[in-house]
Amino acid sequence: MSEEYKHNHYVPVWYQKRFLPKGKSTHHYLDLKPESVEQNGHKYNRAALLLWGPKRCFAKDDLYTTRWGSLENRDIERFFFGKVDTKGKKAVEHFSEWSFNSDSADALQALLPYMSVQKLRTPKGLGWLKSVSGNLDNNNLLILLQDIQNIFCTIWSECVWQIADASKSDTKFIISDHPVVVYNRECFAGSKTCQGYGDPDIRQEATHTYFPLSPDKILIFTNLSWVRDPFQNPLKFRPNPDLMRPAKMFSFLDIQVDRFLSEEEVIEINFVTKQRAHRYIAAAQEEWLYPEEKMKSWHWRKLGDGYLFMPDPRHIHGGGEMFVTYKSGQHDSWNAYGHKPWQNGYEDKVRQEHEWKTMGKFKSEWAATHGPKYRGIVHTFTSEDRPPHTEMGDDYHASECARDKEFLKLKGERARRRKLKR
Repeated sequence: MSEEYKHNHYVPVWYQKRFLPKGKSTHHYLDLKPESVEQNGHKYNRAALLLWGPKRCFAKDDLYTTRWGSLENRDIERFFFGKVDTKGKKAVEHFSEWSFNSDSADALQALLPYMSVQKLRTPKGLGWLKSVSGNLDNNNLLILLQDIQNIFCTIWSECVWQIADASKSDTKFIISDHPVVVYNRECFAGSKTCQGYGDPDIRQEATHTYFPLSPDKILIFTNLSWVRDPFQNPLKFRPNPDLMRPAKMFSFLDIQVDRFLSEEEVIEINFVTKQRAHRYIAAAQEEWLYPEEKMKSWHWRKLGDGYLFMPDPRHIHGGGEMFVTYKSGQHDSWNAYGHKPWQNGYEDKVRQEHEWKTMGKFKSEWAATHGPKYRGIVHTFTSEDRPPHTEMGDDYHASECARDKEFLKLKGERARRRKLKR
């Protein structure tokens, strides 16, 4: 049988190349678990740090090969992953240079399935899938992967999206053998949830998913219910957590952009990437592989003072019902969490009233902490003649700071905030 498609890249070569500077062809490639080898009676560990090109990194022979008796088949690599990667490459390029245009809808339809498959196809992803599916053999595991390839898409599409920017930081984003990274501040790397192949569930309130798009750009998903109420149980599931239902309509104009990350924030993100990797990470510069050496605190909950991946809540509003009329005359609608009008949860006045209160409290805390300038902007209802607002007015900011001083008088509030500080 032909050896073509035998060497399977679970992180595509084209994606790896996006993180190499122009003219450079090798990564600094770090093995976090170098193997112990015995030779001529002597034991030694293989070199942990390697200088390898993308063709050698993040790859394994026959990872996607199916076997039926003596027959080997590599069509999954050739046709399934080939198609996903081709579409995904264009989508990643589109969102890394984000501008809403006529190509955006197609890019969205390609990006989410690509990211979902990318999360499943790595050794860590396949290990997780095997553990939750009853230890299927490799053939049936790869069939299952194709059957549930879009499992994460609905939840991600209903998140608050950010495209954050590291162009003002000397340190850039690293990549790992599990590049779609999941972070929940209550699930530290050594916790039970994160043992072995485990990740925090993307449906848990405080879970953020992020995906580096380039050395300077990163896409971050945050559950809307967490932005509206970051004071609740971080491990509780968000409203309407069903993974396999159709998603509600997506609003491109709500994507937050122009959040310029500090050097400290980029280093902390790289720390999370390293901690959530299964075995390998890679970077254009060797020093970026060791973010822990430059951090004030390794405390999982304190990264970014507790809000490393949080979008600016001042752009978030209540409600969120969406109504659509099709050319056929038919109508459709969803609430902010994807509920249909006939479903429990579509009109939840108790939740709505609670979220209005917590959202107002959080916005005041955010304004008092970060100042009047927005940490990221949205382009809703903007044009060349009417550019987006980049900060709140001085009077509005002063009133929010005054409100925050009142919130600080609440029992336990100062202690809660101290627990999040680096």
